[in-house]
Amino acid sequence: MTMKIGIDVGGTFTDFLFVKEGEDPKIFKTLSTPSDPSIAVMNGLKDIAASVDPDMALNDFVSQVDTIVHGTTVTTNATLTRRGAKSGLITTKGVRDALEMRRGIREEQYNNRYTNVEPLVERYLRIGVEGRLDRNGKEVDPLNLDDVRAAVKLFKKEDVKAVAICFMNSFANPEQEQAAADLVRKEMPEAYLTVSSDLLPSIRFYERVSSTALNTYIGPILDHYLNQLQDRLKEAGFGGLLLIMQSNGGVMSPDVAREKAALTLLSGPAAGPGAGLVYAQAHGEDKCIVTDMGGTSFEAALVVDGPIMVNEGEIDRHRIALPMLGIHTIGAGGGSVGWIDEGGLLRMGPESAGADPGPACYQKGGAKPATTDANVILGYLNPGFFAGGKMSLDVDASRKAVEEHVAKPLGLTIEEAAAGMYRVACNNMAQGVREVTIKRGFDPREFPMIVAGGAGPIHSCTICEELEAPFQIVPRASSILCAVGMLMSDLKHDFVRTYVSPLVGADWSTLGKIIGDMKGEGAKLLTEERIAEDQREYFIKFDCRYLKQFHEVSFVVPADAFDAKDEQAIAEAFHAEHNRLYGYSLKGDETAPVEIINVRVQAVGQADKPNFAAEEYNGNDASHARKGERPVYVPEDNEFKTVSIFDGHDLKYGNHIEGPAMIESETTAIFVSGSFNCVVDKLGSYALYKKGREDLVAATLKGEG
Repeated sequence: MTMKIGIDVGGTFTDFLFVKEGEDPKIFKTLSTPSDPSIAVMNGLKDIAASVDPDMALNDFVSQVDTIVHGTTVTTNATLTRRGAKSGLITTKGVRDALEMRRGIREEQYNNRYTNVEPLVERYLRIGVEGRLDRNGKEVDPLNLDDVRAAVKLFKKEDVKAVAICFMNSFANPEQEQAAADLVRKEMPEAYLTVSSDLLPSIRFYERVSSTALNTYIGPILDHYLNQLQDRLKEAGFGGLLLIMQSNGGVMSPDVAREKAALTLLSGPAAGPGAGLVYAQAHGEDKCIVTDMGGTSFEAALVVDGPIMVNEGEIDRHRIALPMLGIHTIGAGGGSVGWIDEGGLLRMGPESAGADPGPACYQKGGAKPATTDANVILGYLNPGFFAGGKMSLDVDASRKAVEEHVAKPLGLTIEEAAAGMYRVACNNMAQGVREVTIKRGFDPREFPMIVAGGAGPIHSCTICEELEAPFQIVPRASSILCAVGMLMSDLKHDFVRTYVSPLVGADWSTLGKIIGDMKGEGAKLLTEERIAEDQREYFIKFDCRYLKQFHEVSFVVPADAFDAKDEQAIAEAFHAEHNRLYGYSLKGDETAPVEIINVRVQAVGQADKPNFAAEEYNGNDASHARKGERPVYVPEDNEFKTVSIFDGHDLKYGNHIEGPAMIESETTAIFVSGSFNCVVDKLGSYALYKKGREDLVAATLKGEG
C-alpha cells in the first residue's frame, strides 16, 4: 500500500503530511531542532508511526514508506546567519572585487548610512589568475595553472572548505574553468567545488560570480545535513525515494541538491503556491495570492496561470540568478519580537524568538515579547489547547514580557500594547503582499487569498482589511500547506545557455542544437530519478529584449512556433509579455528589433499526486461544532468581546459561521473578525468572505459543489 510523506522543516516547527492510499491525509507538527534539523524529522516520523499503530516499531513503519519529499531552510538560515563554509574564489585577474562592486549601483542612493553588503568570500581568499577569453569564448590569454596552484596552496593553508571558480566569459567556453577545476579536485579532493559554467553558463559576470559564490558558501552545509538525514533514514530502514524541494517549485534528487545547493534557498516556501492554487480552484479561480505565516517568517507569492517565476533574485542582498518562484519573505512570524526603536515607535521583527527559547509563553526561557505572546493576551490562542493540547502556554509570562518591553515604555495597558503588536505585525504582512501584487501591476482585491501557516489565519482578516481584499481561503491543512505542496510537486530541472542574436534571422540550426543538448541533460536527470519517458515534458523559454535595452523579458516559446521557426509568433509572445510587465511594447517599431539573449529549457517529470476528495454537503448549521466562548479582541471595535469558539475538526461542508468567532483545530486557530463570515467548502477549507459579499461563496452556501 502506497505511503508518502511531505516534510517541511521550518525555523520553529517541522511539518508533516502523511498520505496513505485509501485513507484521508493526516497532519503532524513537531518543534524544530535547529542544531540538527534531522532530529525533528525523525521525531515526526515516530509520531506518524505511533498514529498508524501504537505498537509498530519505527523501522517497520519507515521501511513501508515509498516516497519522502523534503523541504528545508538549512541553506537559507546559513546565509542569513552567516554560518556557511569558509570559502575561496578563483577568478580572472583584475575582477576579484566584483562581489563588492556588484553592478556599480548603490541600492539606496540617498541613505548616507547605507553600507555595502559584506561578500561571502573574504577579499584575501578571492584570487585572480592569468587567463582570458573574449565574449565569443576565444582564448585571448592562456590559463596560468601556476596561479591556480598558488591559490590552492593558500586555501589549504587557511583551511578553506569550499572553492568557487568563475572566469570572465566562461559561459561561451568552459575549458579554462574546467582545467582549473581539475587541478582543484586533485589538490583539494575533500573541498566542496562549484564551477560557474556547470552551475550557470549564462551572460553577465556579476550575477554568475555571485551565484557561484553563494552555492559554494552553502554547499557544505547542505551536504552535511543531507548526510545526517540520509544516515538517520537508512538506519530507520527507509529504502524508498527521497526528493528535495527546490526554489522553482519542483523537486530533485539529493545528489542534484548537493551539487547545486543554491537551488534550495527557497526550498520550504516554494511548495506553497502550487498547493494554494488547488484550494482556489475549488471556487472556480485560476489565480490567487498565497501567504504563509510560520514561527519565523512570512512569505507571500502570486499565482497567475501557475506560480510566477523569476530568473533572478536576492537573498540577504546577495544576487542569485537561478530560476525560482517569485516569493517575497519578511521576518514576520509567530516568534517575531516586539521592540521600541530609537524614535519611540513600536516595531515587530525581524528578530525572532524561534523555537528555542521561543516566545515567553513557551516557558523555555524566552523573556522577549513575541507575536504569539500578543495573540495569547488577545484571546486568539487557547493556552490549554496549543498544538492540540500537547503544549501549554503561560499567559502570565506573556503578560510580563509585553508589560516590561512594550506597555511600560509606551505608557499603555498590557492589552493595548498587545493590540498594537498585533496591528503592526498585520501591517507588515500586508506590505509584504503589496510587494508581490501592486508592485507587479496586480490588484490584491481581485485575488482570493490562500492563508497558510499555524499563525496566518489569526491575522488574515486584518491583513485583508488593510488590502481591501474581500475573500480568503484557509485550507484544512493550512498549518502545513508547504508540506502538502511537496507531495503535489513535479520534478523540475532548469537549464540556460547564452545565445545572443537578433530574433529575425537567428541561426535555427544552432538554436536547435543548444535546446537539444539541454533537453538531453534533463532527460538524463529524469532517468536517474525514475521518471518514465511518457511522464516527461520540456518547456522552452527565451530571454529577449528590444535592442539596446538593459533588461530582458523571459517568456515561454510555444512549442509549435519553435518547431515551425515562426519568428513572428515568437515575437508576438515577447511583445505581449513585455506589455504585461511594463505597460507598453514596441511592436512595429523597426528601430527596436527583438534580440535573443538567453535560451532556457525546463525539464519536468510528472509525479503522482494525492487526491483531495470532496465532502458531502452537511447544511449550514454549525451549532454542533460550538464548544464554548471566551473574550477575544475584535480589531474593528477596538475592544474585547465574548465570541463563540468552534471545533474545526467537527465543521463540515456547508457549515456557516458569523463573525466575530474563533475556530480551533490541533494545528491552527482561525480568527473570523467582525467584518467577515465563514463557510466550509467542499474540500473542508474555511472560506472567509466580507459581510455583504455572499456572491463570493453563493454556490457553497446553497450546497452546490
